[in-house]
Amino acid sequence: MLNMHELHTEIEIQATPERIWSVLTDFAAYPQWNPFIRSVEGSPEKGASLTVRIEPSGAKAMTFRPRVLVADCPHELRWLGRLLVPGLFDGEHRFVIERLSGGRVRFEQSERFSGLLVPLFRSRLDRDTRRGFTEMNAALKKRAEGKGAKPLRSASTARGKSKRTG
Repeated sequence: MLNMHELHTEIEIQATPERIWSVLTDFAAYPQWNPFIRSVEGSPEKGASLTVRIEPSGAKAMTFRPRVLVADCPHELRWLGRLLVPGLFDGEHRFVIERLSGGRVRFEQSERFSGLLVPLFRSRLDRDTRRGFTEMNAALKKRAEGKGAKPLRSASTARGKSKRTG
């Protein structure tokens, strides 16, 4: 029996896909602006191992070591993290940047969780992780649009769905 749960958030940002990609992959700057993913060590390259520390507001911090599955500049960054062993609690985190008209982009942040422990964490995912996604999206928008942020060196909607397959 496979348990799955998905979170999806998105926001429109007045910036180019290249600008969003630059902010998203400037991991060293995350502590300055990202309220959800507090730090990332590693490189945004396919196959790379990362060390990621998340800290949703009002919740405990967690560090994990995902592997980058997709690094398609400036369109998609995706990684897969696991708790201990495959199938226990896996999370495939995805950032998608879609060019829109008028110099805007749609930034989507989603994650598909699967594994035996998903039912135990579902309420925390819906509450804390979803809030973290929304807060990060808003902070990314502010930074990419240059509102109150230093120039770079180098409205969100949410929906979730669960399914249980066997």
